[in-house]
Amino acid sequence: MKVECVKEKFCLAVSKAEKITGKNMTLPILSCILIEAKGNNLILKSTNLDLGIELKIPAKVLQEGVVAVPGTILNGFLSNLSGDNNLNLEEKEGNLYINNSNSKTTIKSFPVDDFPTIPKVVDGKIYEFDSQNLVKGLKSVWYSASLSNIKPELSSVYIHTKDEGLVFVATDSFRLAEKVVKFKKSSDFEQILMPFKNVADLLKIISDEKDSLAITSTKNQISFEYKDIYIVSRVIDGTFPDYQQIIAKEFKTEVIVLKQDLINILKLSNIFSDSFNQINIKVSPKDKLLEIKSKNSNVGENVNRLSATIEGEEIEINFNHKYIIDCFQSIDSDSVSLSFNGLNKPMVIRGTSDKSFTYLVMPMNR
Repeated sequence: MKVECVKEKFCLAVSKAEKITGKNMTLPILSCILIEAKGNNLILKSTNLDLGIELKIPAKVLQEGVVAVPGTILNGFLSNLSGDNNLNLEEKEGNLYINNSNSKTTIKSFPVDDFPTIPKVVDGKIYEFDSQNLVKGLKSVWYSASLSNIKPELSSVYIHTKDEGLVFVATDSFRLAEKVVKFKKSSDFEQILMPFKNVADLLKIISDEKDSLAITSTKNQISFEYKDIYIVSRVIDGTFPDYQQIIAKEFKTEVIVLKQDLINILKLSNIFSDSFNQINIKVSPKDKLLEIKSKNSNVGENVNRLSATIEGEEIEINFNHKYIIDCFQSIDSDSVSLSFNGLNKPMVIRGTSDKSFTYLVMPMNR
């Protein structure tokens, strides 16, 4: 292999591919980026077996060939490389040689035959989707998925359709997040469960993308394709819980407060919360006050009161502070509503001016 390419384009492609390389002691090849010179392009591939990526950049190919080198080494080197914007890459004697006006570097390669195949999703339905809507949907909910793989359906983001929207949902059984984004062809979309770890890696790659992308889904895989980038993820074969039945239509107590004021007092309360992150929320309709208390026998205690618009019954209930504060990253409104239905029922949080996001938090026992 012998190639000349533009450093900027090569660096960007390597940076994206390196995000998906795996850390597997028994399969060290997964830590590599496969670089193939073919036709007028350099093709870069990486995978962690759950998620795979293939990127294509234009290059002057003097001799076709393929090489596999460690992603972190290559990305780290390129990130700090100075000199002109032209790179010369050459594979010989089991090494990759990279030269420019300022540097001559040798990186040891791995056997290319050990590199896994990046699967292509074929015979699936193809959907054009706005990339920022996809990013918004995934970012709004993925943090609510379970970190444990004991129940794979809970360690995933559930994507399905409702009316003229695509619905993103995640839950760890203690809290649940749902985000709806507009999607004209929603009636054709087949529901899927995407592993939340794959969602996190996907977001690292597509978060800054502005154009639309093509989504192809089948029973076992889903792919995302835009420009010269192809990403494929496995999907989970399982059934997501019927969560709609726990979202109440009416509430006994409703509170409206300024979002930033609530965030500020939650942060104060967290300093004094116990090892379970427990805080106590008291709603006083008569005084129009929301009171949040926290107590730690080793630190002290804290009480904060916030003026609020309140309708309904008085209630005093305990929650995990972390589960509440996580959701505000998904709410664009300046004000939020907190809705309650009794001591053993979940609290529902929504933005007052945007009903596309719904968040449920289960109470804690005293």
